[in-house]
Amino acid sequence: MPAENVRLLDGEAAAEWGLNPFALVEAAGRACAGVFVRSFPRFFVRSHTGEQAGGRPAAKAPAITVLAGSGNNAADALVMLRALLLKGRADPAAALVLAGRLPADGEKTPLSEALRAIQKMHVSVRAWDGKETAAPLSCADIVIDGIAGTGLQGPLRGKALEMAEAVNRLREKSGAGSRPLVVSIDLPSGNSDEWRSGMPMLTADVTLAIEPQKRCLYTPAVRSRAGRVVSAGGIFPRELIEKYQDAELLSWQDAARRLPAIPADTYKYGRGLVEIRAGAPGTAGAARLAAWGAQAAGAGLIRLVVDDSLYPVLAPAAAGIMVAPGGPSVPGGGRFQPDAVLLGPGWGRGPDRAALLEQCLPIEERGIPLILDADAVYLAKDLTFHGNAILTPHAGEFAVYTGLDKEEILAGPAPVLRRFAREKNVHILFKSHVLYAAAPDGRLGIIDGMAPALAAGGSGDVLAGICAALAGRLRAAAGKQREFDGYACTCAAAALLMEAAGSPEIAGRFIDPAELAGAAASIAGKAWLPAGSNARNVIIDPADEDDNII
Repeated sequence: MPAENVRLLDGEAAAEWGLNPFALVEAAGRACAGVFVRSFPRFFVRSHTGEQAGGRPAAKAPAITVLAGSGNNAADALVMLRALLLKGRADPAAALVLAGRLPADGEKTPLSEALRAIQKMHVSVRAWDGKETAAPLSCADIVIDGIAGTGLQGPLRGKALEMAEAVNRLREKSGAGSRPLVVSIDLPSGNSDEWRSGMPMLTADVTLAIEPQKRCLYTPAVRSRAGRVVSAGGIFPRELIEKYQDAELLSWQDAARRLPAIPADTYKYGRGLVEIRAGAPGTAGAARLAAWGAQAAGAGLIRLVVDDSLYPVLAPAAAGIMVAPGGPSVPGGGRFQPDAVLLGPGWGRGPDRAALLEQCLPIEERGIPLILDADAVYLAKDLTFHGNAILTPHAGEFAVYTGLDKEEILAGPAPVLRRFAREKNVHILFKSHVLYAAAPDGRLGIIDGMAPALAAGGSGDVLAGICAALAGRLRAAAGKQREFDGYACTCAAAALLMEAAGSPEIAGRFIDPAELAGAAASIAGKAWLPAGSNARNVIIDPADEDDNII
């Protein structure tokens, strides 16, 4: 959700629901405390009796330092500290608040009230005064960043900047095992919708993202600055969140539900026929990986059309895949009538490729999904579609496609993706360490990533094949007369790739992208193959009990 929508949400919550800033700060701080304890139990191993399990002495409560700015984000952090103190999860003697601003006499704001409560609990509160007050940070077990939140306009300045820089310097000087855990509330301070390259930002180990989560948290250029993102919910009513929701943060489970399960009585044509035009001399692997991706996502039949020179290379090792030499034929021109067509992986940009893409446009207009990857994205930069095409560019390819700077795109992909999806009437699956799915009607899905296993040549080819398979299955399942749901397709394809990258057989090691397709096949099968698909008739022995009689 962008900052403007957050302001509207806060306003309606106060005016229509009776949720004033004091109530919201209280709910947010307590929610952050709860999810933090559950997510990081190693800091909170004490039992209610003051002893660990087995009668061992209780562990020392963590030393917590809060960096408090001047607004409600600071108040959230202080309420979180207060909740931890009340639950015995923090020691007042080991707690410290470094405040960028101390409230004025008579001030009554969420921040002033939260500070008053903290002081009553005998926690030391000091005004931030640069280097002298930065020294205690190195003694903390946990540093809570409540410096700046969604109300930030422009870059960090003044004391807020000093505090963020002090944390970053501490992180740079200390090894990962010897420095405090840095926990940001809602956003790492400095992050905002206005962030641009070069603006300062605090780097966190953990971000407790208050629902609704903020869209700028997943900006590719700064996603890594948030560390592990843990959602803190239960603050706003669900219907209010949905009213102002700007984009969807999608898990695999969310995205998989967008596609129907495969019926137990289906056949290969019911699962979709996919035609892939890919590969060139030196890039035969891209064609093979795209086909394996389509197999992994459940395509019923795959026809891989390659240059004549690649045919003897790919045909012998293409189990379950029809391999055909290229020739001048256009997809759908013979007995093989595809439900989706994929062009581009390892393809090249020659005049013959551009001509074939041009010849495929009537297919897309008739409702057959057209998936364009890699070189085909470049060739399509001057084309407008009919809502049945999907582009799958990475940041460099999208920069060439749009004519925009790559760094500008990574610093704010959402408005750019929406603009081009609308203007070109095309679905866009944008690839980076965070994936975005944009639809011509303005819908936007975000799939969090941070999966370095995907940072290898070939993973994008697998994704293109997955996308083509899901597009073909959607069209085959929906019937030829229904509208193709490209948004559901792109969301599910992106989420499946990320789920495969995090699977036990992939996580934690370098892989061949073919293994990525194998992991995706297992995950997709569990999601979309019916549980009873392997059922057989069972003969009951008359001597058995009567439990099976119907």
